[in-house]
Amino acid sequence: MSKTLFERIIDREIPAKIEHEDERCIVIHDIQPQAPVHLLIIPKRLIRRLDEATAAEETDLGHLLLVAGEMARKLKLANGFRLVVNNGADACESVPHLHVHLLAKRQMGWPPG
Repeated sequence: MSKTLFERIIDREIPAKIEHEDERCIVIHDIQPQAPVHLLIIPKRLIRRLDEATAAEETDLGHLLLVAGEMARKLKLANGFRLVVNNGADACESVPHLHVHLLAKRQMGWPPG
């Protein structure tokens, strides 16, 4: 099976602007930002989709949210930010490797989408 785009970034086969990295995840800047701040928080262990996640990934999934909070504090996003997880074609999922979008520094609309 070929690597996902994100696995290739994690393995440094493709360059990315890295904001944070630890043993469980990497945080990169989105190359097509939808807000002035648009980060992707990506687990290093491949989880294809949220609807395919199992209890074995619980710690990694929780870690992604904790890192999102760390990034919000680091970037001083006290006015607010939005987290998005796309799952499937109807949600515009473009890479089959679960990731969390952190969007900020613009007014978000409601309902989203």
